[in-house]
Amino acid sequence: QVQLVESGGGLVQAGGSLRLSCAASGRTYVMGWFRQAPGKEREFVAVITTRDGITAYADSVKGRFTISRDNAKTTVYLQMNSLKPEDTAVYLCTAHTTGWGLSTRTTNYEYWGQGTQVTVSS
Repeated sequence: QVQLVESGGGLVQAGGSLRLSCAASGRTYVMGWFRQAPGKEREFVAVITTRDGITAYADSVKGRFTISRDNAKTTVYLQMNSLKPEDTAVYLCTAHTTGWGLSTRTTNYEYWGQGTQVTVSS
């Protein structure tokens, strides 16, 4: 069983930046972030393979968000720049230890964090 602990959410003005962190209690194959706004489905944001650092991003965040991992390969970061009001959501860290690769589907992820709120004001 892997536990995920997120930190770094908050309130920021449009155009600002935030950095999210997610620490895993064990080894994983892929870690990353989804987000869920009120009344909307959970959507893919970005993921990274912990071994090789290969990344995948949603089109809506490409060029603005950067996902990375630490040398121990148990913590991932999401650097969010040029934030927009439509980025407002609960951001959830996720991970899997299976062979699904850089999946964008929530059903392929075994572990989820509790979520951290990101609010971008206009």
